[in-house]
This record gives sequence, structure tokens and C-alpha cells, in this order.
Amino acid sequence: MKRHQTTIIDIARELGLSKSTVSRALTGHPHVNPETRQAVLELAEKRDYQRNMLALSLVTSQSHTLGIIVPEFISPFFPRIIIRAQEVAAKAGYNVIVSQSNESYETEVANAKVMLANRVDGVLVSVTKETRNFDHFKVFQRKGIPIVFFNRVCEEMDVPKVVVDDYEGAFKAVEHLIRSGKGRIAHLAGPNSLLISRKRLQGYLDALRKHKLPIIEELIIPYDLTQEKAKIYVKHLLELPEPPDALFAINDPTAFEAISVIKAKGLRIPEDIAVVGFSNDYASALIEPGLTTVAQPMQEIGESAVQLLLEQMERDVSDWKAITRVLKTELIIRGSSQRKTDE
Repeated sequence: MKRHQTTIIDIARELGLSKSTVSRALTGHPHVNPETRQAVLELAEKRDYQRNMLALSLVTSQSHTLGIIVPEFISPFFPRIIIRAQEVAAKAGYNVIVSQSNESYETEVANAKVMLANRVDGVLVSVTKETRNFDHFKVFQRKGIPIVFFNRVCEEMDVPKVVVDDYEGAFKAVEHLIRSGKGRIAHLAGPNSLLISRKRLQGYLDALRKHKLPIIEELIIPYDLTQEKAKIYVKHLLELPEPPDALFAINDPTAFEAISVIKAKGLRIPEDIAVVGFSNDYASALIEPGLTTVAQPMQEIGESAVQLLLEQMERDVSDWKAITRVLKTELIIRGSSQRKTDE
């Protein structure tokens, strides 16, 4: 048997009110008697009334919904950002629709269309490693829907962005390895399409230059961020005639794969080869040895991104400001780069 869903008409009949009065009470209209509003809200809760948000958005031009599009859920990085973003959005009275693109440009385009179809009031985006065309996000701008990029950003769109200082984080990580006595440092880099990859690579290169260490091209390998390729390239580096004595990885998942391969080879970490990651994933403190990594303020990223989005939504389109917030990182030193006797 199909369950009857309570409607505005049902509430209006039971309270002896007009449909328009009930509708205004449910949407917080200021010209509704407080006692009437309270009676409507109490009955709506009692009858488990669910608002038709799409219909409501057609009337108010607002859905009270924000969209979040991220490239993947494999690592805990994006989920931790999303959790904080949802908390901030909820306090501001917004629901959140989340979609992940599985590192696929085509899926990302489809996700953007879903957000538009759901009439989101604003959207937060971190792009896939494949994304080089941003037309699907420029549609939001044309429609007057605010958009904020975070972590993996679109450089060609003049909109707010939230990033960390990837360059400084990478520089500190590599300088730490150098000061730990390492001189042949490899870098498993991310795809060149991502600004974070280029920034971290530049930090790596400049740290070597500062300490007058040679830049060895065979030790720098950009790759597609897949686990399979990470294992292949780490194995390749270890089998070089003169293998590296340290590895700076583009992110923690890459570093985890590297540690696994290094252990399988029977090598000691950090004596034979040190490893440093980037992001401070939860598991980085749990593996053995603990992973030295560049910590990113994930909660602050999520909070800042939503705040920027809400600020845009409160302004006229002509007053939108393309603010870029650059957050600081912190180097967390653990056993993968430092012997216990050296601590």
C-alpha cells in the first residue's frame, strides 16, 4: 500500500488555515503570526512533513542547498574536508549534496550537470587529475551561481579559491631530508595538469638548489596517482644502478605504497631510504615506521571554502570577489625520515 505523504493542504485543513499562510509559515516568511508559525511547524513535524525543495526553489529562487564536487573518496583527505564543510553549511541553514568524480573528467561534467539540475545555490569544487577544460564550471558563473575551488583549483577562472602553501610545504619536506643527511632525493610527482603538482615539484627543486644538490632528471617521475603506477615507479627507482636514498612523495597514499615496496625489497627505512609524504592522512601515524608528512589543515580548508561561498552568495554578482586563501602547512616528523636515536 502506498503511504500517504503529508502535504501543505493537509496541514492547512487540520489547522483551519489557508494554504498560502501555511506555505509562508514553513518558509519563514516574516509576515506570519508567531503563534500560527509555531502551530504549523509543530504539526508539520508531527506529521513528518517533507518540503518539496525543487518546487520551493522555483518560488523563492533558492534551494538552500550547496553542492560539493570532489575527485575521489579513496583517501580520507576529501571526506575530512567535506565533514567540516557540511557542519559549517548546516549552521548557516543549508543542506549539502556531495558527489565524487572518481578522477574522471566525464564523470565530473555529469556531476556538475546534476548540481545545476538540483538548483544548488552555490558549489565547492576540487577538480580531477584529467580536467583541462572548465566549460562545465563556467556555466555556474554565467547563471550567477557562486563557485569556490579548493585544493585542486582552476587557474583560468577568476573565482575564490582555498589552497595550502604547497610550495612551502614541499620545500620544508625536502630540506628536512637534506638536513637528515640525504643527498640523492627522488620525487614521485603528480600529473602536470594539477597546480598542486607543479607547486610541490617547484618546492622540491628549489630546496635542492638552495643546498647545492644536483637535480637528477631520472629521479623525478610524474605519474597518474594510481596505486599500481606508484608501485611500478618505486620499484624502478630502487633498481637504478645508483638508487635514491630518500623519496619525497606527492601525497601520503603514494608514500604508503612506496613504504610497502621498500619493505618488500628488504630495505631499511629510513637508513637505506627515507620517505616523506604530503597531507598527514590518519594512517600516517599508524604505520610502521610512522610517516613523516606535510600536514594540511583539512578542517580549515572545508570551513574556509564554505565561508567564502556564503560570502559570495550574500553579494550581488557584480560585487563578487576572487579571493584566494592560502593556508599554512606543518611538517610532522616521524620514523620514516628520522632514526629514533636522532629524535
